[in-house]
Amino acid sequence: MEVILSSDKIADCTTAIADEIVSKTTKGDKIVVIGIRSRGEILAKRLAEVLSKKFKTKIPCGTLDITLYRDDINNPQGQSQPVVRSTEIGFDIDDTIIILVDDVLYTGRSTRAAMDALIDLGRPKAIRLAVLVERSGREFPIQADFAGLKVDLPADKSVQVNFVESDGKDRVIVI
Repeated sequence: MEVILSSDKIADCTTAIADEIVSKTTKGDKIVVIGIRSRGEILAKRLAEVLSKKFKTKIPCGTLDITLYRDDINNPQGQSQPVVRSTEIGFDIDDTIIILVDDVLYTGRSTRAAMDALIDLGRPKAIRLAVLVERSGREFPIQADFAGLKVDLPADKSVQVNFVESDGKDRVIVI
């Protein structure tokens, strides 16, 4: 196990992502933040707080459950029934720029599922992907617009993100 981001570095990455979003935003853009359950949800809340301070206005934040949009939901080798949780987006996404947030971008499959789910909910002006860690190994032509850290790892390694809200501590490790 190797720690690649400590608590302080996660905070620094979140601020850097927010700074980049602000720099690529034009006046009049309606920005919303939506996190993919479950760790993307935590990162999205943190990012929305930082963005709200930087924009000096409340940035709406929601949570998206992609369970029913996953391409492996009917996999006969699946070990258990998927747990479907709620999507909590209490605002209209039409004509907004959605900052879609996830903890790790690896194959691109979760992002693809999230985009399908979002399109079923409305017609955003644009969807921009923000991730804490972008690693090599894409299976779909998807890339992050905003990434805290980019790492090149062999397929036999995993990136695990821990947040204090769900795991008792902030860190990103490679196992």
